Amino acid sequence: METRDTEAINLEQPPMRAKPWLKHYEKAAPQTIDYPAIPLHRFLEDSARKYPDNIAAMFFGAKLTYRQLDDSASAFASALASLGVRKGDRVALLLPNCPQDVIAYYGALKAGAIVVPTNPLYVEAELQHQLADAGAQTVVTLTKFYSLVKKVQPKTQVKNVIVSNIKDYFPPLTRFLFTLAKEKKEGHRVEVDKSPGNYLLLDLLQQHAGRTYEAEVSPDDIALFQYTGGTTGLSKGAMLTHRNLVANTIQTAAWLTDIKDGAEVILCALPFFHVYGMTTAMNLGMRIAATLLLLPRFDLKEVLVSINKHRPTIFPGVPTMYVAINNHPQIARYDVKSIRACLSGAAPLPVEVQQRFEALTGGKLVEGYGLTEASPVLHCNPIYGLRKVGSIGLPFPDVEVKVVDVETGTRELGVGEVGEIAVRGPQVMKGYWNKEDETRNVLRDGWLHTGDIGKMDEDGFFYIVDRKKDMIIAGGYNIYPRDIEEVLYAHPKVREAVAAGVPDKYRGETVKVYVVLKAGETATEEEIIEYCRGKMAKYKVPTLVEFRTELPKTLVGKVLRRVLVEEEKRKIAGS
Repeated sequence: METRDTEAINLEQPPMRAKPWLKHYEKAAPQTIDYPAIPLHRFLEDSARKYPDNIAAMFFGAKLTYRQLDDSASAFASALASLGVRKGDRVALLLPNCPQDVIAYYGALKAGAIVVPTNPLYVEAELQHQLADAGAQTVVTLTKFYSLVKKVQPKTQVKNVIVSNIKDYFPPLTRFLFTLAKEKKEGHRVEVDKSPGNYLLLDLLQQHAGRTYEAEVSPDDIALFQYTGGTTGLSKGAMLTHRNLVANTIQTAAWLTDIKDGAEVILCALPFFHVYGMTTAMNLGMRIAATLLLLPRFDLKEVLVSINKHRPTIFPGVPTMYVAINNHPQIARYDVKSIRACLSGAAPLPVEVQQRFEALTGGKLVEGYGLTEASPVLHCNPIYGLRKVGSIGLPFPDVEVKVVDVETGTRELGVGEVGEIAVRGPQVMKGYWNKEDETRNVLRDGWLHTGDIGKMDEDGFFYIVDRKKDMIIAGGYNIYPRDIEEVLYAHPKVREAVAAGVPDKYRGETVKVYVVLKAGETATEEEIIEYCRGKMAKYKVPTLVEFRTELPKTLVGKVLRRVLVEEEKRKIAGS
């Protein structure tokens, strides 16, 4: 058993650099933090000790207290140990947001395992790649995905498959109605093979009820193989330590300067298998003993009903979620005034979206920035202090940032100059699993080179101009898609828009925009182009416009620009 020493430690940090952003921190936000030397799952244990009867999770009306959640996580840790799972073994979670996911996550960490969060929307090839790459020996999943796991299992190292039905944690009436009307139709009614290696989660929890198991885990042990989204290519497993995740959770809690332990309700529409939702919703919730309103997916009606009924105070999300709420035709029927603070990430937050959402809720919606390799949050605009339109805000406490030249990454640039953003801080990953070359490429002299192009103003606020790989080079000009998208979001008929560089025989690349119009609106290609002509330099004006009913996105809501570009290349190749 590990010791219960929660005494704060001082990390050995390189010499501190100038931080012009500190003068714009909110008064209650700390400039530096002493991070406790604890494993990540200690957040749950501490909250269960202090607030045992508080509701930890709510799932379609069913409630789980902190005592029940911690007991279940401990039972699961004991069950894993009985199945031969040892410290450092990988446990993959192929689950949406549900109580089973939270139990398995913290239970696996207690067992000393490395958690491998996995996207339930993965197709066979994607799932096989991730399980094989991670070396996962245990998978926890739902009946709906059981056949997919069994299909890829022979091509992986998976020995144990632990299965739960989504209805296992529904309240009784909802479970009954689901069994009658939806279970078979939606693919959840599946017979699990009783042969060795296959287990039912509820059976394991019952068999190990009342038992506890906790491996010796140090802060520098790896907690997660968190796979990058793969929006720019094959995903890689970022090795995030307990120290990384504890630090980023505490930094996030400190940034929300008015939160109260044991009193908050977090709307969990962001998937926990994505590091953004994992940190800003689940881990944050455990840290402050909040109630997690668990939603398996972003269903707009379910989101609005949950807000109206359960009164969440914190709602981390992505711009597409806020856009959907803003544009709901019956939004006036729902009381959304409980929402006090929202951190928006994963994609640029258009100012029109921010202003409309704040007008609806009376709360604060601010843009932040992060990436998988940093657990993930690095920057955020102050919730109640100075914020700047178009900015990702200020670096979190103990985060150092510099802007370097794109060509070599070695020359530091000055205020207002555009280059690649490099960061260092306690939340930065250990490296990529089994990818030494890629690790050396992004981690240089203690700095994480993000691949994002940006700048810093004189107040220490940072701005993302674009991704290195998304930059459009047309006729020799460097064009950043965000510049074009910001203009389009201001168009009264436009609901969503994305700009991309597509092949062009004359210019090398040319700008094409993909536009989703608001309900009931119509527009022409020339109308959109003409609108842009008056608001941007000639070389940035799109030459092609395609209207769509929706844009391809990851489950977390990030637009897959790469998919659009690949579609365009296939069209050209086929013509």
